[in-house]
Amino acid sequence: MEHAAQDTDISAQFRSICIFGAGAIGGALAARLAASPALAGSTVSAIARGAHLQAIRKNGLHLHEPDKTGPLIARFAATDTAADLPPQDLVIVTLKGHQLTSASADIARLLKPDGRVVMIQNGIPWWYFHGDTASGLEGRQIEALDPGGLIWQRIGPERVIGGVIYQGAQMIEPGHIRLTSGGLLHLGEPSGGLSPALTKIAGLFEASGWAIKTTGRIRDELWLKLLGNAALNPISALTRARIGEIVDGPLEPLVRTIMIETKTVAERLGCHVESTIDQRLEHTRTLGSAKTSMLQDLEQGRLMEIMPLTRAITQLARMADVPTPANDMLLLLISQLDQSMAQARADKA
Repeated sequence: MEHAAQDTDISAQFRSICIFGAGAIGGALAARLAASPALAGSTVSAIARGAHLQAIRKNGLHLHEPDKTGPLIARFAATDTAADLPPQDLVIVTLKGHQLTSASADIARLLKPDGRVVMIQNGIPWWYFHGDTASGLEGRQIEALDPGGLIWQRIGPERVIGGVIYQGAQMIEPGHIRLTSGGLLHLGEPSGGLSPALTKIAGLFEASGWAIKTTGRIRDELWLKLLGNAALNPISALTRARIGEIVDGPLEPLVRTIMIETKTVAERLGCHVESTIDQRLEHTRTLGSAKTSMLQDLEQGRLMEIMPLTRAITQLARMADVPTPANDMLLLLISQLDQSMAQARADKA
């Protein structure tokens, strides 16, 4: 009876939930939320696009999970037009950093006046210095991540709950997502408080099958994951190598140097990165032959996520007066590759 009462409370708190960006991670979140008995009284919807959207509409979203005999098949409202949906109690955004500016007006329109937005993103987020009392830079905005401050103005950093997810996920075909390793989601208020809203949203994710950790230091978790992403993503795109090939080959010293520089920036800004560099490298080795998200984007002709994973580190390093020569060189190289790929796409058009 106690569990049933808890489920009813969760459903009452979140009558309407939208996942904005139902790709691999977003689709997995949407599927589990839509299938959760705890949310039987709520409406779950998603913003998707292209063939993936059509497949979800026709046959539902098939989520293939480890050690399960068959997929979880979830059905929920899906659209590529945010205006099709009413205002939401909760919007969960899983877009990449460079996609946020163009989507920010739609995200803002989807939120009820008292609605909250969970931003699950790799790298340094646009809201990073909101409520940050440790760095001495509280309230600063990062132009490269939020040109013209449009996201800050439209959504408002006070609405944000930050998210850092460890979950291997791949879209194997439209409407089908496979989960691999991981499954842990860290959630935290940018201001550091363990608010009632944070507790309720954590309960929502837990009720739909996710392992959750709430934290008063979400920036620590951002930097911990960024140690790997800062090095592996651009190096993999430049070399077309998989993770294991990078950390177990001649590029390992470069990976180590980039991690050291990144950790130094984090600590100068008042964050505590729990893992040592050796521990982080050892964790990275467990990922084996996996491809980074940046390499996958490159192979599929999509824009690469350079701003939050690479350029933002160099910008925050300047603010913190930390030299980052390896990160600076990596930024030059990956930016040139990005320009070359953009030119190639333009020549084909």
